[in-house]
Amino acid sequence: MDIIDELRAFVATARTGSFTAGAEQLGISNRLTSKYVAELESRLSTRLLQRTTRKVGLTPAGEDLLARAPALLDELDALLSNVAEGSRGLTGVIRVSAPVTFGEVYVAGMLTRFARAHPDLTFDLRLDDRFVDLAADGIDLAFRMGVSETLSLKTRKLGTFHTSLVAHPDYVNKHGAPRTPDDLSRHACIVDTNRRQPHRWRFRKDGAEVIAQVRGRFHVNSARAAIELAAASMGVAYAPRFAISDMLETGRLVPLLENFDMDEGPIAAVYLEGRTLPRKIRTLIDFAADDVRALP
Repeated sequence: MDIIDELRAFVATARTGSFTAGAEQLGISNRLTSKYVAELESRLSTRLLQRTTRKVGLTPAGEDLLARAPALLDELDALLSNVAEGSRGLTGVIRVSAPVTFGEVYVAGMLTRFARAHPDLTFDLRLDDRFVDLAADGIDLAFRMGVSETLSLKTRKLGTFHTSLVAHPDYVNKHGAPRTPDDLSRHACIVDTNRRQPHRWRFRKDGAEVIAQVRGRFHVNSARAAIELAAASMGVAYAPRFAISDMLETGRLVPLLENFDMDEGPIAAVYLEGRTLPRKIRTLIDFAADDVRALP
């Protein structure tokens, strides 16, 4: 039996905590995953996993192997990928993670543009507003907005996102436009609970920061949903500019408090520390950096 398959089965099972989850990550059967791990234990003449009816845990030998095996497998994958890509172009699967709204509005289109030049690549795009565990979920590359606090990840800044305050013209005609952030206390504000401080909207003017404490009837965990509610004249939204540019152009939304600066932060590509990136991942990151710079 192939020791590489055995190692992959062990790493997937150890990281996910079960043979079932490990099998799903590898795309093979539960029975085959268990068999691979048993063969590896037999080969090494030592037990690597402590099995219970509900989950598996690591023995000391398993902990030592898990600390070393992923880097070895990454190096092997990178070597084989680079050799294959050198002769045939970019091939294989790229697993990408991104926030939901940013993924729908931008990343899907960017991957479409990249895919046209690389017809032998396959893409697995997973949209989730939580910061997924790249190692546990088998993610090659994640696009994130804001500062990453995970020390095990390497980051390449691609650009900067900006935020705008917007409402539908009918809402403004009926309720008036706020002149200062303090005026927002008298407005229906659509709260995006994905933000770190959803009820505190930040503004800056002449170097001074102003915090608006907001409230409203609608609390949503999606920037896209907040924007659609604002476009339906249900209130004021504090939204990423990349997601509202079309509505601003058509007049479906109008900007408010334009004399104030609002939240901004990095758009970044992140990947696991301590691994050699396959050429296809490096090429995608370079393409994304150029693509982001070309945005309006």
